Amino acid sequence: MTDFSRIGVAVIGTGFIGTVHVWALRRLGVDLRGVLGSSPERGAEAAKGLGTQSFSSLEELCADTSVQAVHVTSPNHLHYPQVKALIAAGKHVVCEKPLTMTAAESAELVELAAASGLTCAVCYNIRFYPLNQQAHGMVAAGDLGDLRLVTGHYVQDWLAKPTDWNWRLEGDKGGALRAVGDIGTHWADLTSFIAGEKPVEVLAELSTFIKQRDKPTGPVATFSAASGATEKVTVTTEDTALILLRYPSGARGSLTVSQVSPGRKNSLRWDIAGSAASAEWNSETPDHLFIGHRDGANQILQRDAALMNATGAAAASLPGGHVEGFADTFFALFRQVYGDIAAGGRQPGSTWASFADGHFEMEFCEAVLASAQSGAWVKIGS
Repeated sequence: MTDFSRIGVAVIGTGFIGTVHVWALRRLGVDLRGVLGSSPERGAEAAKGLGTQSFSSLEELCADTSVQAVHVTSPNHLHYPQVKALIAAGKHVVCEKPLTMTAAESAELVELAAASGLTCAVCYNIRFYPLNQQAHGMVAAGDLGDLRLVTGHYVQDWLAKPTDWNWRLEGDKGGALRAVGDIGTHWADLTSFIAGEKPVEVLAELSTFIKQRDKPTGPVATFSAASGATEKVTVTTEDTALILLRYPSGARGSLTVSQVSPGRKNSLRWDIAGSAASAEWNSETPDHLFIGHRDGANQILQRDAALMNATGAAAASLPGGHVEGFADTFFALFRQVYGDIAAGGRQPGSTWASFADGHFEMEFCEAVLASAQSGAWVKIGS
């Protein structure tokens, strides 16, 4: 593997996902130069636990010439100004999704990234479960035939109670769409990547079942239970979404999104049916890919590089039977991104999500919202 120790990297955000980024970067072997927290005090405290230093401000980070790349894992409303400043400072960027709060903002970042010549990626890490890379290669090779139906869900339960709270519930911090913006976009990006085409129209219904919640007066980490004093607040973002999809090839699709489904901890499932075969995968059993046949026995492919196509095998790190999970996807994604940084640009076989992909997801969200408000089909990007 390439030696990445000469690439200086910083991480903005010290919450759950920022910590996951730090773990993967340490495993990759880059030079972790420090973290930037939501305040100098919180940043310093987090840095101590992560065994690194902290930056006191975005300006200090941008001015540090030892930092070549920055990971943005801050709340959604901060992505646009932070990424814009980082590109202006000549830093490569890996930004958590969603890329911005609006399609107008993401379109601007696409242009800035292209003009800069920098490597700018959006962290759609679920692409990098090896069997999702395998499925991408299968569709590209024609193994499934002409695509007909793309269905599935992304469902969780961590916001199923009125006492559950997270900053994503607030539209000014997370965006007008919460469940769709937070997890539905992962499904939309992943299935577009596997299918080799993006949906062009949506028909959506959004529902908010818990209209009032108990908001803690202090900070609450993602996936952590709230405690202490609370205040009643009205929630305007959606708990669930039902979305129908149309694809340019004529294929059709449907997606269910929920953050209030008891017992569903983090289940992303997709099922793609083609004219020759079908395939299905679930994130809670990530080392197994179902492959369905009409005239032969169905198959379960267990992740094993020796049995996979080149695209899938390239994403695998461990031998078959040694399960690769959530944290491994960040390592596989970052390994590819930093390989491209070291090579001086995106390589032909790279499969990470670009800022253009991130922009599409913003257009997708805006179309979903418009459709839910109008009750009609809406073209994405219209």
